[in-house]
Amino acid sequence: MPKTETRRIGLSLGADLCWPAAYEALMGRLDLSIPVSRSRVDFEVERVTVEPYDLRYKPRYDLVIDRLTHWFPMSREWIKKIALMDEVYVFNNPWAIQSMEKHTSYCAMMRLGLPVPETWLVPPKQYPARGEDLHTRDIETVVKRYNRLFQLGEVGREVGYPVFLKPYDGGGWIGVKRATDDAALLKAYDDSGLRLNHVQAGVKDWDLFVRAIGIGPQVNVIKYDPDQPLHDRYRVAFHFMEGEEWATATRVTRIINAFFGWDFNSVEMLRSDGVLHPIDYANACPDSQVTSLHFHFPWVVKSILRWSVFCAATKRRPTLNLNWRPYFKIADDPSLDLEEKLLRYEELAMKHYDAKRFAKFDQKHLAHLDRVAFDYFGTSEFKEVVRAKVIDNGYPAHEVRRFTDHFFGLVQFWRKTEADRLGFDLVTHV
Repeated sequence: MPKTETRRIGLSLGADLCWPAAYEALMGRLDLSIPVSRSRVDFEVERVTVEPYDLRYKPRYDLVIDRLTHWFPMSREWIKKIALMDEVYVFNNPWAIQSMEKHTSYCAMMRLGLPVPETWLVPPKQYPARGEDLHTRDIETVVKRYNRLFQLGEVGREVGYPVFLKPYDGGGWIGVKRATDDAALLKAYDDSGLRLNHVQAGVKDWDLFVRAIGIGPQVNVIKYDPDQPLHDRYRVAFHFMEGEEWATATRVTRIINAFFGWDFNSVEMLRSDGVLHPIDYANACPDSQVTSLHFHFPWVVKSILRWSVFCAATKRRPTLNLNWRPYFKIADDPSLDLEEKLLRYEELAMKHYDAKRFAKFDQKHLAHLDRVAFDYFGTSEFKEVVRAKVIDNGYPAHEVRRFTDHFFGLVQFWRKTEADRLGFDLVTHV
């Protein structure tokens, strides 16, 4: 009789509401008991609380899904402790989250030869006011002694209008301004305050914007429209890319994520004249809400579940440091063109994610997830999750029902596509 081991999965959450509820519901319905080596592994899921801790204490968790530490220091330092001292598998890698902001990601992907638009870093418009602390006094000294005057318009013209002024470490489109001439760029810069910014060339004559979400080796390439309201930016669209373009977008996403040790990230790309230009790809806390993803929400929840169960069951070891030399060796090989380099980079990425083993594990132990998820996302239980998220987002009371029906309806359309793909009978239990 094999012994039973329990793998505990912790959810480190901020304002997240809908995906954790769906994740917990699916885990409960799956009731997993997976043979691993000479044991059977079952799973417990709980939400992580914030409280004082002894640095030498032993955590309960085998794996933690983190959606908080990019901005919440107490949880960030706890995550770093459990990964470093106790080898708890955490996604995302806490050191990569803290240090690999957009500036680092631009530099790294330029180093690998990807067609990143022309990008400059410019000093901030303002600096913190001098105070009694040593930090602000030193900043004042450095600025007075070493900052050189520059003409921002010259930078804009060198980069080539239109340009975007965008924070070097930002997110959520905060502080991003488009400028078509010197005056508009200066106005955006004057308004940027203390932010450290890039000036980045806009991709000209682009005809497609995609956002690819990567979870482990799994990638979903989605048509994206940044000009729409937040709830309508992720489009429900099919056949918007040729097969090779889709493969390239998938490949680039895996490469970027594996390079930085990220298990969960989204990558934005613009297509111009048949070339996909990565423009923003340090989004290691990407959209995960039904009120933004709607049709695409079940894929994200299922993919998080598949990857977390695999990592917990197999005791995947956390990434404590990064080795970029194999990528640079490929990048510096003059005999390879970019397409050949991407193929070799992807081989490194797939090895990093142990993708072949993951695929076999998924097929053997989680083949029934499609059916379980298909049924759950058609229930009144899930519709109530959607309603709670709509309310939590601050929709006016008179619009709650309409938007609940809207987002739930788009998920039902996803179920219709799944029914067609998998041969399921389409029944909604509401």
